[in-house]
Amino acid sequence: MKRLHRYPIGPSEGHGNRPDSRWSRRDFVRAGALATGGFAITLRDGFGIADLLRMQRIGAREVKQGVHANSPAAKACILIWLDGGPSHLETFDPKPEAPVEVRGPLSSIATSVPGIRLGECLPQTAALMDRVALIRSVTSPLGEHQFGTHYMMTGYQPTPVLDYPSYGAVYSFLDQKTSVLPKNVAVPQFNVGGAGMDGGGYLPPHHRPFSVGGDPAKPDFQVRDLNYFPSLTTDRIDRRMEFIESMNRFGQNSVEQESSQAQQETLGEIFTDSDPDLQRAYQLMTSSEAKSAFKIDEERDALRESYGRKTVGQSCLLARRLVERGVPFVTVNHKGWDTHNQLATRLKDGFAGAKTPIGLIPSLDRALSGLITDLEQRGMLDETLVVVMGEFGRTPKLNTSGGRDHWPRVFSVLMAGGGIRGGQVVGQSDSVGESPFDHPVTPSDLAATIYTQLGIDPTAELQTPDGRPVRLTPPEAEIIAELT
Repeated sequence: MKRLHRYPIGPSEGHGNRPDSRWSRRDFVRAGALATGGFAITLRDGFGIADLLRMQRIGAREVKQGVHANSPAAKACILIWLDGGPSHLETFDPKPEAPVEVRGPLSSIATSVPGIRLGECLPQTAALMDRVALIRSVTSPLGEHQFGTHYMMTGYQPTPVLDYPSYGAVYSFLDQKTSVLPKNVAVPQFNVGGAGMDGGGYLPPHHRPFSVGGDPAKPDFQVRDLNYFPSLTTDRIDRRMEFIESMNRFGQNSVEQESSQAQQETLGEIFTDSDPDLQRAYQLMTSSEAKSAFKIDEERDALRESYGRKTVGQSCLLARRLVERGVPFVTVNHKGWDTHNQLATRLKDGFAGAKTPIGLIPSLDRALSGLITDLEQRGMLDETLVVVMGEFGRTPKLNTSGGRDHWPRVFSVLMAGGGIRGGQVVGQSDSVGESPFDHPVTPSDLAATIYTQLGIDPTAELQTPDGRPVRLTPPEAEIIAELT
């Protein structure tokens, strides 16, 4: 087992534990040094900023030694998260021969690969089946949104003892490249699984997903907190940053001149040379390159149409722009898949009486096919892993409300690009989509496979704030060999 010894983050120390006489730069900023004019930054408690910078410097050396044990097939990942739990029976695992109460109101269609069928609302994805791999035997015991989401996004079943980080946070943490853009981005936001998960787990908070905040499908789309307030200019921000740096220098000089070694270690948490949150916000707001990455209106109208004008389509297009500019992990959060009732309307039509289907599945179909085609045409598909999944599937029989309820016993995941061998199905569900028929795949196996495709050793260990070594995946996790 390869072990990566990371740093201790340190116990949480809130303001309540700090003597009243200590007025930190962080307090000063929070009180309004930058807040005037709308440039407000909420800074973190829980560990020292000086410690954070030291962690980053130490980590950069040790990551190369311990985690990146193989050459990555993929350099980036786009995770399309179907929040709420998509029905496998209407999407990636239809049962055309099953009784009507199982197969439901929608039919199935052939794909470009003989013998593989998809739900009728996925014709464009069906045409690209040779680029796509389906896992039809994913299984989990967790049928509650928050628990199921945590398992699928981390590879670990949730426990009150430890909050595990999501794939994006781990990738951000291990990535060695420097960039103004965040390394872990969520579009439009990361409110997954009932918004009970922040995505960062036990890793430093700045590795949590950076939520764009706005809807890229809207004409007035803007990234939250990226633009200045009207009265705030670059010069004014520069002057305020200079003031804060002066406060830093003053604090450091005071510590060096007046404190013992023990006091210096304590006060090192208060004054430091830089603050990651503050610096990232400053760089984002003042970088024309960073702002340009989010300007989706620069894309050709024909290309935007190919993705579909719904939120999921334009979010996928924005994800491609971000990956193209060096962002290694983007989560596209497609909400609304908790279809307990009116399944046909919500999944296919979008609304009653719709002449053109614009429901959840047709919108996903255009977005996914648009993304795969666009990545391929730009020569990016081989280095970009695309994953489509939700927290669980839906019941094999329709309920009395014309919908399907939560069903984690078996469901499907789609993968493409990033070294994944397309044109195949891994594992099968039984004849009614109730249980795995063969080759059961756990979320832990899926995690090991995703990490492997990204060039990360799934057996490597990180270290929690209290010094506990934790594997990236559980010991029982196995790479899905057929995919690679």
